Amino acid sequence: MKRRKHQRRPILGKKRRSTRHARGKRPAPHTADELFSKPKRSQEAWIRATQVVTRIRTKQESLQKASREEGIAPRTVIRLAGSSLRKRPNGRYTAKTSDRLLRVLVIPTNKGSDEIAIRDSRQATLLAEYWIAVHRYLQTGDASSIEKFRGKSITEASGKRISLVTDLDELNRLGNAGAFSFESLYARAS
Repeated sequence: MKRRKHQRRPILGKKRRSTRHARGKRPAPHTADELFSKPKRSQEAWIRATQVVTRIRTKQESLQKASREEGIAPRTVIRLAGSSLRKRPNGRYTAKTSDRLLRVLVIPTNKGSDEIAIRDSRQATLLAEYWIAVHRYLQTGDASSIEKFRGKSITEASGKRISLVTDLDELNRLGNAGAFSFESLYARAS
């Protein structure tokens, strides 16, 4: 006599959700603590994916080229940062005008520089433009580019506002003390 496996009867009126995809999908980080609590490999993948989106938006590069330059597979970028990409009718991906992906960036402060979490690509762009202006001022002494940042601030993911340092004496002091590193705007994955 053969034994039959117990079969579940479908519940009428309710759809069953597959848990297969839910297990493999990890939610996107919303804070720096969430990002840095992930394994180092996941942190690096997230940072690279956000950099690919930035390259697609600012340099008008294709997903394939930007991914190759950042050292990450295009499908990984789509999986991690797909919400900030738009697929065109011809099958190519372009970046949306702005996104809400988490970026942990370095910002100049009165004490040197600090890492902050930003969830708005426009704030990240403002911070990048500010860093360029600070670097230009410290290299050439041209303060005209710093002036447009007077009174402006950056809003962190938590909602806290951080004023940009525009006092030239303070910038000179910090620059002479070696408090700024211009290697990368992005914070190091820890």
